[in-house]
Amino acid sequence: MIVEVFKTNVSEIETSERLIRQVLHQFPQSRVNFDMEDCDRILRVEADTVVPEKIIEILKSNGYLCEVLI
Repeated sequence: MIVEVFKTNVSEIETSERLIRQVLHQFPQSRVNFDMEDCDRILRVEADTVVPEKIIEILKSNGYLCEVLI
């Protein structure tokens, strides 16, 4: 399993739940969660294959910042 971690500016639980559904639609076999208590509003995606560019695109198309956390 690969774990990719992203820094976001998502601040509302309802929004995070909607975005998780969208990520799961593209990557149905993955585990996805937000850490809303972290200062970087971390998005974690765990899957056999993770395409960071696609996840970034999903969040950006919804008006949110998203970048791979190094």
